Amino acid sequence: MTRAHPPSPRPPVVLFTGFEPFGGEAANPSALAAQALDGQLIAGHRVVAAVLPTVFGASLARLDDLIRLHQPALVLCCGQAGGRAAISLERVAINVDDARIPDNAGAQPVDRPVVAGAPAAYFSSLPIKAMLQALQRAGLPAEVSQTAGTFVCNHVFYGLMHRLAEPGFAGVRGGLVHIPWLPAQGSPCLPLEATIEGLRIAIACALATEADIRLAAGALD
Repeated sequence: MTRAHPPSPRPPVVLFTGFEPFGGEAANPSALAAQALDGQLIAGHRVVAAVLPTVFGASLARLDDLIRLHQPALVLCCGQAGGRAAISLERVAINVDDARIPDNAGAQPVDRPVVAGAPAAYFSSLPIKAMLQALQRAGLPAEVSQTAGTFVCNHVFYGLMHRLAEPGFAGVRGGLVHIPWLPAQGSPCLPLEATIEGLRIAIACALATEADIRLAAGALD
């Protein structure tokens, strides 16, 4: 009689999110990166990727659903930052929505908190300095950014960190990365293949690094 083998345990999950195009753009490299990374294995973790709506409120609701469904070990949100020349590892999320342009649902909040009564800001819990070093050693343009803006990317970043600060998410780390335009969108830019490789490196480094390193990566202005 042949004995049935127990099913192999499923690998832990990295949740990666991009955003749909916005502001009249035909494409968003963060959405294309999500499509490319979905299902990949990185450092023994399975990447589950999704594209969030570029809409205040709805983007966070979708992210909450994904976190509840997949119970990830790590969450990396990714957005497009046109005009930046490097993969930008965001340091801090602030509790304000202040939209220079409407979101994809036509909403344009001004000076409104992401979460009323919550802390003014949260720091990323990812090892951003180690990730910076890993990207630079791979020859990719990278920087630590001191602001994620006040549009939907920061809205999601702040909402993510506020959620992960709850007791039930102890040990789950998260943060936001901004990536440049694609070459077809304008300059400065970064080819999609280089962007995807950089995101793989960043995820692998975040999974392998428990305590961040000390590395000068501040700003003068």
